[in-house]
Amino acid sequence: MRIVFALLALLALSACGLSPMYAGGTNAVAAQGIAAVDIPAIQGRGGWLIKNALDARLGMAGQVTPQYRLDVRLDDSLEALGVLNDDTISRERRILRARYQLVELATGSVLLDATAGSDAGIDVVSSEYATIAAEQKALENLALEVADRMATQIAVTLRSRAAAGQ
Repeated sequence: MRIVFALLALLALSACGLSPMYAGGTNAVAAQGIAAVDIPAIQGRGGWLIKNALDARLGMAGQVTPQYRLDVRLDDSLEALGVLNDDTISRERRILRARYQLVELATGSVLLDATAGSDAGIDVVSSEYATIAAEQKALENLALEVADRMATQIAVTLRSRAAAGQ
């Protein structure tokens, strides 16, 4: 009985038109579109981390003539959360937000205007070195997470654009 349900589920799934985003490997529409995205330098250390993460996620970027440009503005902030009686900080929150636009170079039209962000809590300890290291590690982790979200949204946008025949 379970086998019958599993076969019916597979049949229904194949009939719905659902397909993997990168079906077809490097020849897939999403992969070809992503390869044509130019990512200019982004300000600051967080920008450098996000650009490197996006370059890694987008894979073949830079190997073909760019058709799109990704403009990114970052907001990286560190705020105190826990304040003790003696006015020392016991906990911080690092927030990394990216506002980005995917621009078609041929027309100058904005295909995607979105934000991605994340935050991380940091314990402030008596060692200043340990606190600085924790703040830097939080920035590295946040940059990877934000870049993942951006890359996914860019791929979805380019795939839906290709599916619409534009």
